[in-house]
Amino acid sequence: MLDVWVKRETMVKYMGEGSGFLGVILAFFIGSAAAGPLYGAFPVAGVLLRKGSKLSNVLIMLGAWSTTKIPQLLFEASALGVPFTALRLALDIAGIAVIAYFTEKLLTKEEKTTIYEKSHLMS
Repeated sequence: MLDVWVKRETMVKYMGEGSGFLGVILAFFIGSAAAGPLYGAFPVAGVLLRKGSKLSNVLIMLGAWSTTKIPQLLFEASALGVPFTALRLALDIAGIAVIAYFTEKLLTKEEKTTIYEKSHLMS
């Protein structure tokens, strides 16, 4: 649905190279609100890449999908307590952002180009 409903220009504006903090917030929200196992995130990541999303925002979405799902947080808070859940969530958010930032900075331009090209093969 994301591939059909959202125009490339809109995706570039809100999650592309110039999106700044808004792109990061949207990536966290998309990942946290998603349902399903992590392997379901990879087709979504491919669509985001094809639509022009910044690589670090896609990495943030994958990290959020795997660690910050809203239903998981609610269960965790009821089972392990709010202080534990809040601390884990804060550490996860910081860790995801740092990992995504450094991963994008450490990749060469050729490696990034290869990632974007391979996302087009998935369509």
